[in-house]
Amino acid sequence: MLWYKSWLETRWRFVVGLVLLLLSACSTVFTYPQVVKLLSAVTTPDVSGAIGRRIAETLELSRDYHGYIWAQAIRQNLLQTWSIFAVLIGTGGLLAHGSGGGALFTLSLPVSRTRVLGVRAATGAAELLILALAPALLIPLLSPAVGQTYRIGDALIYGACLFLAGGVFFSLATLLSTVFSGIWRPLLIVLCIGTVLGMFDLALRDLSPFSLFRLMSAEDYFRGNGFPWLGLFATVAASAAMLYGAAINLARRDF
Repeated sequence: MLWYKSWLETRWRFVVGLVLLLLSACSTVFTYPQVVKLLSAVTTPDVSGAIGRRIAETLELSRDYHGYIWAQAIRQNLLQTWSIFAVLIGTGGLLAHGSGGGALFTLSLPVSRTRVLGVRAATGAAELLILALAPALLIPLLSPAVGQTYRIGDALIYGACLFLAGGVFFSLATLLSTVFSGIWRPLLIVLCIGTVLGMFDLALRDLSPFSLFRLMSAEDYFRGNGFPWLGLFATVAASAAMLYGAAINLARRDF
C-alpha cells in the first residue's frame, strides 16, 4: 500500500523527467556530427572571466567525442535536468497534504511515520537511480549511429556519480518538506541553494575539488584522477543524515 501510494504521488514527475532526460541524451548524440563541422571552421576563442573560460574549455573538449559527451551531456544537460527532478521528487509527503484527507488516511494506516518516510524516500531514490542510469546508458547504445563508440562502463560510472552525489538535493528537499507545508517553499529553497552552488563552482575554479557538481559529473574520473570515493562517501553520509533528520521531524510533527 505505502509503496503504491508513494509511486502514485511521484509517478508523473518521474515519467516527465525520464522522457526529458532520454530526449536530451538522444539530442546530444545526434548533434555531434554538426558540432564537428562547426568546430572545424572555428578556433578556440581567447576569452577572460569564469564564463568565458568555461565556454573555451567546452569548445576544446568537444573536439573529441568522449570530451563532447562529458562536457555537453554529463556535466551540463543531464546534470542540470536530473538535479531539478531530484528536487521535484523529493518535495511533498504528508505535510504537502496538510490536514486533508490524504494525510489523515496515511496516518490512519498501521505503520509508523518513520516507515512512511522511509518508503517514500526509497521510492524516490529508485526513481532517481533510473533517471541517472537510463540516459547515461542510452549514449553508448546510440553512439554507433554517428560513427562513434562509448564504453558502457563509463556511462555506468557517470550515472552512479550523478545519483550518489546528487542525492544531496533529493535528501535536502525531503528534509525541508518535513519542515514546511506545501511543496513550493522546499522546492524554491533547494533550487536557490543549487543555483548559488553552481555560481560558486563556476567562479571559484581553485576550490573545484570540493564542488558538489564536480562530484556529480565525475570530473576527477573523466580527467584520469580515479573514482572520487571520498567525496561520494561524504555526500552519501550527508544525504543519510538529512533523511534521518526528516524522519525525526516527521515523527515529532503534530497533525
